[in-house]
Amino acid sequence: MTTNLTIRPDTRRAASWNLLPGVLLAASGLLLFGLHWRPGGYVVLLAALVAAVVVNRALAKDLLLIAAGLGIISLVEINTDISWEHMVVMGLALAGAVLVPYLVSRFVYRDHAIRFPVATGQRWTKVEWWYLIAVLVLGWILLPIYMIPTGVYENWPAASEPAEIGRLFLGTNALGIWDELFFICTCYTLLRRHFPDWQANLIQAVLFTSFLWELGFHSWGPFLIFPFALVQGWIFKQTKSLSYIVSVHLLFDLVLFLVLLHAHNPQWLAIFLY
Repeated sequence: MTTNLTIRPDTRRAASWNLLPGVLLAASGLLLFGLHWRPGGYVVLLAALVAAVVVNRALAKDLLLIAAGLGIISLVEINTDISWEHMVVMGLALAGAVLVPYLVSRFVYRDHAIRFPVATGQRWTKVEWWYLIAVLVLGWILLPIYMIPTGVYENWPAASEPAEIGRLFLGTNALGIWDELFFICTCYTLLRRHFPDWQANLIQAVLFTSFLWELGFHSWGPFLIFPFALVQGWIFKQTKSLSYIVSVHLLFDLVLFLVLLHAHNPQWLAIFLY
């Protein structure tokens, strides 16, 4: 018996129409965060949802979860202020952006689409261990060259007191973990249900990059962040491991933290090439 795996023309057309809401979703992230134009971003986000309802109701349900997360994030100031007041407010919004889609998916939609796989039972391969080392080396080379000559480091507060250093360390690490929880485990996972992996990855990378632009990664930062977001999505697809992509991100953020300390206090940590 043979199985016909040919994709029917109407299926191909449906998949191509799905792309319109996806493109609008990516554009809304760019407007909301990259360009910080909230009114336009909300309009385009609503257009993405309306288009999804028209072309694919299942897609509309999942885009609604992503839109809810983006909407919650957009209600607070996205910056690198490390005062406790701001960290609590921004932290609550970021937590809500992850929890609301998860809870709605789990208890309203009654599916398990969003998962946070930490204990996968799979040992990391030698290649994966070597990649962690490569991330440290690449961060050590690239981040000082990016952040210091461009002055981008000034988008982060100058931390010199122990309490400030502690909050800066906490903030950079917590945000790195959140990036993976929201953009990869939530957005990318939901998008993969309706788009080819490469399209889903491009859309989440646009959202990822737009958010970090608003956070403070200006100048040529997108040329650094966008490939990083794509690679993180690809690694998650291969490993299905949140713990691994978080490890990658936190190693990169460790170097970021050290570069920020050095840039604001040049006499400290003279371990970089720049």
